Amino acid sequence: MENTSHADDRKRIVLTQETEEDQLYSLSLRPADVSEFVGQKDLVENLKLSIQAAKKRKEPLEHVLFSGPPGLGKTSLANIVAHEMGAHIVVTSGPAIDRAGDLVGILTSLEAGDVLFIDEIHRLSKVVEEFLYPAMEQFKIDFVVDKGPTAKTINFNLKPFTLIGATTRSGLLASPLRDRFGIYHHLEFYEPEDLAQILKSSAKKLSIDIDQEAAMEIARRSRGTPRITNRLLRRVRDYLQVKGEGDTITKDVAGRALEQLKVDIYGLDAADRRLIKLMYEHYEGGPVGIEALAATLNEESDTLIDVVEPYLLKIGFMKRTQRGRMLSDEAKKHIETTMLNV
Repeated sequence: MENTSHADDRKRIVLTQETEEDQLYSLSLRPADVSEFVGQKDLVENLKLSIQAAKKRKEPLEHVLFSGPPGLGKTSLANIVAHEMGAHIVVTSGPAIDRAGDLVGILTSLEAGDVLFIDEIHRLSKVVEEFLYPAMEQFKIDFVVDKGPTAKTINFNLKPFTLIGATTRSGLLASPLRDRFGIYHHLEFYEPEDLAQILKSSAKKLSIDIDQEAAMEIARRSRGTPRITNRLLRRVRDYLQVKGEGDTITKDVAGRALEQLKVDIYGLDAADRRLIKLMYEHYEGGPVGIEALAATLNEESDTLIDVVEPYLLKIGFMKRTQRGRMLSDEAKKHIETTMLNV
């Protein structure tokens, strides 16, 4: 069994974490308003209702928490909320706010109605997190300067704002923080039909011609994730320009391009199949603990939990049990038929 290195993982085309190339294209491909957002139908309808009610009351929207696997549109939804509310958005992330002073600077710069978006909010430090509580509830913060006898407390009154948090691990959020969000939405993986619609829209923005069958072929292998859909579209475009015939992406072209990228009909790549093969050959399909898998693959257990597992669980290839992770019969059958390609 070959170890999967972090460097190799960064090259994986089906990885859900945002790459520099994704960032480059994200602004041009991101939906501008709620009418352009595809998928997550119930979530979008409820969010629209909340936005309309807040606008009627002429109040900022309640604080919003979006949870779900990476690449499903949490950042896009935060920008859409700001757009629909006619508000300015300030974007940061949990790891970027090291000290309470960093948060004070951000909060005091917000104008009335502004949106503060904190990605990976579950990674805020305990000290910073506790600073958020009065800011979210009462729009004020108390900042202690110095220590001991010279310590003094400075009170800051904040202008009403909307905090939008995004997390891939809602279970890691402290209950006091989670409870202060008035609106909570969990994003689910997308159906192929929705992804095909997203893909057609992205292709139009990128001036790429693609037929419906090709769009569905790419969508089916996109692991239910728009970020991966757009990434695969760009790689299939590259294949067409170099090796294809004509100027339209067809199902045949898409299939050949994805086969060269080693992305199979389930959207699994060689690294996914190595994980399944490891469980199949070394642990007889499980049960096996996540720490044992991470150690054998030379991978962080959090990466397996956040990035790899959710999709394998969704398609029924993996099961979580009290004794550990187990492969389904379908996963065993798939790895048997693709053993030569692992």
